[in-house]
Amino acid sequence: MCLKRSNFGVISFYPLPGGTNNLINWHRRSVYQSSATNQGTKMTDSKYFTTTKKGEIFELKAELNSDKKEKKKEAVKKVIASMTVGKDVSALFPDVVNCMQTDNLELKKLVYLYLMNYAKSQPDMAIMAVNTFVKDCEDPNPLIRALAVRTMGCIRVDKITEYLCEPLRKCLKDEDPYVRKTAAVCVAKLHDINAQLVEDQGFLDTLKDLISDSNPMVVANAVAALSEIAESHPSSNLLDLNPQSINKLLTALNECTEWGQIFILDCLANYMPKDDREAQSICERVTPRLSHANSAVVLSAVKVLMKFMEMLSKDLDYYSTLLKKLAPPLVTLLSAEPELQYVALRNINLIVQKRPEILKHEMKVFFVKYNDPIYVKLEKLDIMIRLASQANIAQVLAELKEYATEVDVDFVRKAVRAIGRCAIKVEQSAERCVSTLLDLIQTKVNYVVQEAIVVIKDIFRKYPNKYESVIATLCENLDSLDEPEARAAMIWIVGEYAERIDNADELLESFLEGFHDESTQVQLQLLTAIVKLFLKKPTETQELVQQVLSLATQDSDNPDLRDRGYIYWRLLSTDPVAAKEVVLAEKPLISEETDLIEPTLLDELICYIGTLASVYHKPPSAFVEGSRGVVHKSLPPRTGSSESAESPEAAPTGAPPSEQPAVIPAQGDLLGDLLNLDLGPPVSGPPLTTAPVQMGAVDLLGGGLDSLPRGDVSGSPAMGGANFAAPPTGTMPANMGAPIGGGLGDLFDLAGGVGTLSGSYVAPKAVWLPAMKAKGLEISGTFSRQVGSISMDLLLTNKALQVMSDFAIQFNRNSFGLAPAAPLQVHAPLSPNQTVEISLPLNTVGSVMKMDPLNNLQVAVKNNIDVFYFSTLYPLHILFVEDGKMERQMFLATWKDIPNENEAQFQIKDCPLNAEAVSSKLQGSNIFTIAKRNVEGQDMLYQSLKLTNGIWVLAELRVQPGNPTFTLSLKCRAPEVSQHVYQAYETILKN
Repeated sequence: MCLKRSNFGVISFYPLPGGTNNLINWHRRSVYQSSATNQGTKMTDSKYFTTTKKGEIFELKAELNSDKKEKKKEAVKKVIASMTVGKDVSALFPDVVNCMQTDNLELKKLVYLYLMNYAKSQPDMAIMAVNTFVKDCEDPNPLIRALAVRTMGCIRVDKITEYLCEPLRKCLKDEDPYVRKTAAVCVAKLHDINAQLVEDQGFLDTLKDLISDSNPMVVANAVAALSEIAESHPSSNLLDLNPQSINKLLTALNECTEWGQIFILDCLANYMPKDDREAQSICERVTPRLSHANSAVVLSAVKVLMKFMEMLSKDLDYYSTLLKKLAPPLVTLLSAEPELQYVALRNINLIVQKRPEILKHEMKVFFVKYNDPIYVKLEKLDIMIRLASQANIAQVLAELKEYATEVDVDFVRKAVRAIGRCAIKVEQSAERCVSTLLDLIQTKVNYVVQEAIVVIKDIFRKYPNKYESVIATLCENLDSLDEPEARAAMIWIVGEYAERIDNADELLESFLEGFHDESTQVQLQLLTAIVKLFLKKPTETQELVQQVLSLATQDSDNPDLRDRGYIYWRLLSTDPVAAKEVVLAEKPLISEETDLIEPTLLDELICYIGTLASVYHKPPSAFVEGSRGVVHKSLPPRTGSSESAESPEAAPTGAPPSEQPAVIPAQGDLLGDLLNLDLGPPVSGPPLTTAPVQMGAVDLLGGGLDSLPRGDVSGSPAMGGANFAAPPTGTMPANMGAPIGGGLGDLFDLAGGVGTLSGSYVAPKAVWLPAMKAKGLEISGTFSRQVGSISMDLLLTNKALQVMSDFAIQFNRNSFGLAPAAPLQVHAPLSPNQTVEISLPLNTVGSVMKMDPLNNLQVAVKNNIDVFYFSTLYPLHILFVEDGKMERQMFLATWKDIPNENEAQFQIKDCPLNAEAVSSKLQGSNIFTIAKRNVEGQDMLYQSLKLTNGIWVLAELRVQPGNPTFTLSLKCRAPEVSQHVYQAYETILKN
């Protein structure tokens, strides 16, 4: 017998004729043949890697300058071999470059390889090779022309790039398609070195023309190059796709290589068809790619189809046909090696969450095989649960029960949890699942029992008062529980059903004996369970509840446990009826799928099928460093969905705007009265995305700000504590919340935090939170408005002796809904005595509540040390919007319409400016002069401004030449804002 390793990595056996002697002869013969082969062709170059002579450089120099071509070629091979093993052979640069002047293609390739490696360290010498490159670009042999242009693109030396332009231009229009396709890729490489040069030379336009090339490989490379360039410049519309260009790409798709097909399919996935007919046409022409042998082509085709299916009506016959066609290729991917299987399974996981109907009949494919690696097993298990339904649940449960007897502990745990998830998902199967779990508990395998108890707790939450008969069996296994999660689950069950368990007090008391040795999770659950028991059986358990409250409040260092203990203690001592209502309140049923990906993220990940994002289940911005260029993708809107014609976005673009009213409507009609300022997001202005600022389920405020006095604007020490998770760094654009002075900020001269394009006044930074009140963290800041964006410009100083990290920020509800538009990003830990400057973008779509004063903002800042609270007042002029200029006639009509009792008058003193200077200065802060007239020597300025929540303020400003005191009259439907608008006027005019 002989061992043979097959292509699939499995050792197989096959017999040899003639027994043992034959085996020896066979071995000798194979060795001889192997060495003969080595001497012949494939292994001839291995000798270049064996030499270890000294003084080799000098010898090589002599050989490189030899007149004999063969000797010269041998010498270059030795140089390349030395370079490959890490020896420095840069001293031979001029001698190797001299070998370029040859007709031998093999030698030329070797020299070019050397050049690519050393040109960066010897840029001046590399220029010597330019003439040869230019000459080679006009060689009659297309292979040499392509080789020359490819090498020039790989030599990343600025000095050479200008010489590359002319040869590259010729090669882009070369008669040979091999040269053209090589030149197309070279444009992308050159763009990476010098983007401006590529744009100035018009190479991008030439590249766009190549999309219409007759050769499919040229088209594929042109698409690849343009896609690469477009990724680094997301704002530029390089791939301006239209139905004609899409048709050309689809034609090329059938004829180019597999990697060319992937480039074209990825490009198609970024196209938005104009209607469902075009989407169907593209799907029909892409569908044949599903049967391709290359799994990357299959996944790229699936991505295109999944995206365009959004535009197809579910009633179409083609839609159901397409669903059937998508299943076989996905199933075929699972017959590859484990690593490819895992990638396929991660993608299938996304597809099943989006469209489970595609694979609903393919459950058996996801059954685990005994020799699957653990990572494949766990992923298959996850998909099995997602596909579980009433039709296949019996089959699934039989499999899961089998898995629960496996030897791999992690897999068994996951299988037991899967049984519970099936019970919660498919109600009809719940009884069978509970019965299966009880069978597993009877096995008395410790980790199986513990997982089963955790799962049964969830089943009780989903189906209350249905399966409580199993509690007795669970209690029998109480002593064997040693994992915190299982102990906590059992304690919850005992507390929740204490009235049905005769010895519930004894069971809970047994846990209480080692209270301080338990994990926090168990301690919290035990505290709640005993309080529940007391409320159900008060006479028998008074001593027990006093004991646990004393342990939780007086003997514990854990703030969460102490806080909960005090809350229960006060509830029980002051109002037992209220305590009963709170603690024994009816609990909401738990949901079916708690681990589903959030729908908007899922839609984005579907657009990244076949990439790393689909394996990580995270958008690229979460794991690509410096991903400011990553464009967030989304699926097209579904045809016939709720986004119908009645939504304002769906109105036809050509529709005439409605008649503008003669008078601004009352604010109550637009937004609700300012006095009842618990409003939703403002109605006016474009909708702003707030998803990046959700910060998981973390509430930094934790109620702490409610205890701040409404008017207090000084720093306040941290109040109360909460468990904090780190903010989700991956869900926001990388340039938001970045320190000032980097990236795009410098374009707007933000380095000082005061240079604003609109000319809006920015107050100097003031200390908002002194270090003595925040354990060494000092926060100074100011507010600014630039080109329609509001920012909080912060200065964080670490005056403590320890490093600060994990910063996050949250605002309390406020009068105008100010909220962070991105998490607070401090990119590196803040060392002692270090200061960092950060510009935090704000929006006005947060929760609204009237504050006193109106412009009071309460802020919570968290770091690795604690949570700190402070209040500050923001200047109202940061809320003055750019479209606040009212038409003259409307101004007049609105002024008359607002009641006279809403008019307020103020004096602005010590302001030595003339009317023109006043008007110009105010316009910089979005206070617009509508009309000006002179009455009895006084300049009268009529002005309007609009706040972010849609409130209009009308003003009359009287300026007496030579008199530094101005009179300001303000009219507004919400007179509460007038005082703050006056303060804004005064601030702007005096600074």
